[in-house]
Amino acid sequence: MEVHQLRYFARLAELGSFTRAAEACHVSQPSLSQQIQKLESELGRPLFERLGRRALLTESGRRLKPVADQVLSLIDGARDLVNDDPEAARLVVGAPPTVVPYFLAGVLDGFARAHPRARLEVVEDVTESIVSRLLEFELDLAVLPLPIDHAEFDVEPLFDEELLVLLPAGHRLADRPRVSIRDLQSEPFILLHDAHCLSGNALSFCHQKRLQPIVTSRVSQLATIQELVSLGRGISLVPEMARRLDADPSRVYRSLSGARPRRTIGLVRHARRSPSLLAGRFSEALRAAGPRSGR
Repeated sequence: MEVHQLRYFARLAELGSFTRAAEACHVSQPSLSQQIQKLESELGRPLFERLGRRALLTESGRRLKPVADQVLSLIDGARDLVNDDPEAARLVVGAPPTVVPYFLAGVLDGFARAHPRARLEVVEDVTESIVSRLLEFELDLAVLPLPIDHAEFDVEPLFDEELLVLLPAGHRLADRPRVSIRDLQSEPFILLHDAHCLSGNALSFCHQKRLQPIVTSRVSQLATIQELVSLGRGISLVPEMARRLDADPSRVYRSLSGARPRRTIGLVRHARRSPSLLAGRFSEALRAAGPRSGR
């Protein structure tokens, strides 16, 4: 079993197409197909079902995939550790859409300027998918809302932030410095889809305060929530980091009176993945940035 065969296997499993996998691996399609066949012959069982132009993992292929990902991750990590120029290593960071533009992007910008030879990659996805990628060794680290309860992970809280009420500038509550939870009883709420843990945080807080929010819209981006609120389509609960990058006068952010909803942002790594020098330095940059790294 050769390393390049595992790389071809992993890329084909990811893309599901011999043509696209060959292009991604910079080899001809016949060469990639031949190496996959050799790997299957050595293992004594098919790894893919060939369905027209599609290639789908068999049960054996699904069992091999996490092992191949771990082996390739360890090989890449070893290469980075002994690299004569560790600053030129590859670093893959994952985070959800409620974190990337409002916090992570600012950290990445400063880090890229301080480490110009680093090959930085960002994977933006919902928390569940980021966790899956961490488990499959596809990411060096992730910046996620906590808690993340998984025995395979090392989890380090970075900072807490408040969830704020987002209102149209002309709303009846916009002139108040703080808003009571009771003031929101009859308000239409705009929330993210259930796949985003932020919507769970918001709903959980409302239910704790005996508020049953009237959810009229579900969207996939915080930016969409902001625009719909500006248009008067409803209100929302959003993280404080979103306010720091928002200069639009058509909407305002207000704290709730009394106990306020909060979320914790943390650094998450696979416990069995040795951090590269670059990953260690990026972790330090995250700790130093705190909640105020917005650009």
